[in-house]
Amino acid sequence: MVTRRPPLIAPKRRLPTPLVALSLALLAGCGGGEKAESPLSAQAMAAIGTRPGAPREALARAVDELFTDPMLGETRALVVMHRGRIVAERYAPGYGPNTKLIGWSMSKTITGVLIGLLISDGRLTLDESAPVPSWQRPGDPRGEITLRQLLQMRSGLRHVESTTPAGDADTVRMLALDGRDDMAAYAEAQPLVAEPGSRWEYSTATSVILADIAARALTDSRDPAARRQAVSDYLHSRLFMPAGMTSATPEFDAAGTLIGGSMIHATARDWGRFGEFLRNNGMVNGARIVPSDWVGFMLSPAPHNPGYGAQIWLNRHQPSGEEELFPGRGKANIFAAIGHLGQYVIVSPDQELTVVRLGKTDHAMRPALVRKLADIVQLYNQD
Repeated sequence: MVTRRPPLIAPKRRLPTPLVALSLALLAGCGGGEKAESPLSAQAMAAIGTRPGAPREALARAVDELFTDPMLGETRALVVMHRGRIVAERYAPGYGPNTKLIGWSMSKTITGVLIGLLISDGRLTLDESAPVPSWQRPGDPRGEITLRQLLQMRSGLRHVESTTPAGDADTVRMLALDGRDDMAAYAEAQPLVAEPGSRWEYSTATSVILADIAARALTDSRDPAARRQAVSDYLHSRLFMPAGMTSATPEFDAAGTLIGGSMIHATARDWGRFGEFLRNNGMVNGARIVPSDWVGFMLSPAPHNPGYGAQIWLNRHQPSGEEELFPGRGKANIFAAIGHLGQYVIVSPDQELTVVRLGKTDHAMRPALVRKLADIVQLYNQD
């Protein structure tokens, strides 16, 4: 039997062909480990406080993506408040802590608080006929509409929020075309198309009607300047100043009606303070601004839409299937003021969290933006 000895010199190994080399490289990149994330810029890390209450680098990365990912639109301001203090804050070039930014439909939530203050003062009543003079004529079925139904978007009034072409929508006509000089008159002139309270339909015109009712409750004058002054003074003395929202600036139409569905401006920090005011059930630094049961009412699901309260959105499924927030990913008691083009004040009471995002994101990009905001909220999961 002959025993083979190993060669004294090992044979040369054949080098892989370029195609094999490429395949090996790809396999190595897929081998169980996750792809390394790109390093964060100094600007991204500087936007996050030293103790943000969540993993700092993960929070910095999520915030950075809001400003750098073109598929999320244009983020102009981002503020995260945890347990009452700002833990993350960042602005796009040209914007800063003193820049007032429009809230669009987040203004509706301020209008909802305004009505609550007037009810707590005894100037208005939630479940009586809404005091709109043109609805009080004998035989007018609109006299059955209550403040509760207006607040919950259940008036039954004819309204088209958006359509194509845009100029055919009641919202555009009221804000910019034939209704712009007296928006409340335009909104209040619409006929009923459903029994009051019987169906839910989102309506910017409804919030303008509420703003007109507020002005009528504060002054008997029909002079536009007097109406503007009465509502502005009341908002500043009863809400903006106590809540620390010193930058808040409401706009009015030519008739002196607050454009309560869309035209209130404030800095990102002051929008955050508004979120904190709601998170604390209408209190600021232990001082009550609005009754807690009013905030509770605003956050109670409206009939016919469990994802909406009274001038505010809830983290629950929408009957239409087009979600406004992120039900299933976040806690059920999360709520938000939401505005056109991606304005958000998201509040999570259980996580002691308020997230403000202001900018410009087209409708098609909104789902991706909401997912990224949900990522930020989920970083604060405590369980």
